[in-house]
Amino acid sequence: MAFVDETTVYARAGRGGNGSAHLHSEPYKPRGGVDGGNGGPGGSVVFEVSKGVHDLSALADHPHQRAAHGSAGRSSNRDGAAGKDLVVPVPDGTIVHDEDGLLADLVGEGSRAVVARGGRGGRGNAALASARNRVPAAAEPGEEGEEKRLHVELRTVADVGLVGLPNAGKSTLLARLSAAQPKIADYPFTTLTPNLGVAGADEDRFVVADVPGLIEGASQGRGLGHRFLRHVVRCRALVLVVDLFDEDPAADLATLRDELAAYDPSLLERSTIVVGTKIDLIDDPAVAARALGPDALAVSAESGEGMDALVERLASLAKDAETLEPERTPYVVLRPGRPKFTVEREGKGWRVKGQAVERWLLETDMDDERQLARLQKRLANEGVERRLAELGAEPGDEVAIRDKVFEFLPDERPEEGADGR
Repeated sequence: MAFVDETTVYARAGRGGNGSAHLHSEPYKPRGGVDGGNGGPGGSVVFEVSKGVHDLSALADHPHQRAAHGSAGRSSNRDGAAGKDLVVPVPDGTIVHDEDGLLADLVGEGSRAVVARGGRGGRGNAALASARNRVPAAAEPGEEGEEKRLHVELRTVADVGLVGLPNAGKSTLLARLSAAQPKIADYPFTTLTPNLGVAGADEDRFVVADVPGLIEGASQGRGLGHRFLRHVVRCRALVLVVDLFDEDPAADLATLRDELAAYDPSLLERSTIVVGTKIDLIDDPAVAARALGPDALAVSAESGEGMDALVERLASLAKDAETLEPERTPYVVLRPGRPKFTVEREGKGWRVKGQAVERWLLETDMDDERQLARLQKRLANEGVERRLAELGAEPGDEVAIRDKVFEFLPDERPEEGADGR
């Protein structure tokens, strides 16, 4: 199965159940009163980090994620059942964006975020009864659940990241350091997706990531550079892998540093070591390694020369980086609650949605002019007319609420102080 680190998901939360408008009926009890229960809330779509998930392939195969609806309220003050939340397992390091921007950055097992919130259940007539209206004629409808188009991407979480140009020997190095078995070949771009391995002794184990090869211009997106570089951001420490058998290893190292700085300047501030590879192919490894800097290590993953020193150095590097870097924590963006009503363009007219607005319509007798006037006043006081005018509604436009269509005739009240009083 192919490794997937980016996909689009369509999340749909459950609709809230309708409230009940039931009236109690019992022999010898002519005025039993209202006893309609509330509707249950709809289920939400929740992303949760699970260690058993390593990429986004499951989401790519099943992009439509839907939670259960809430049940309707019933008589005898019985509330409807809540819709069950849909919990979707995602890998550690998952970032979620919606239409409004960043929604969640999930790091650490068990971290979770609600990506689509279930609709509220409608109140039954028992909950709506008041001193002014003891027997409400209608109950609230359930609220629609959120429906979102999500951009989901994975940024691999590792202690040490192996970064280098294509064919620098990173995959061979990972295979030597750990039990991982990445694809290895003698041509560039053998690795197109990150590979992870666990290296070190029992007490000093650390996770190593083999990041696909970068080329000059990767920070501008060349050679899928943006897709590869984003995995580097999560690594606590970096190992800059340079092919010593190449024509100009020092220039390759400079290219790596330039691309990292152009993508994210903070990457150069992280704990970093330089490792020269393929010393089994050159005559004087010590001289070649000195061209990379005084602290550079020279190794051969093929023969094993220098690997013991590299493992010790990496274990120390990972431990130091862990103490310097603050503990990773999930980040979830909190957004304002949904408005009381929404106004949307529908063909040549408009549609108004909202629990209270729809309940007022259900309570109104359309053949009674006084009740119609009361409904218009309620809508004006709620701000529906003002919102329609702000969106460009003209007098005479059609405005739909549930299955009823009205003509938009705004109440033109004189502004305060216009008569000079």
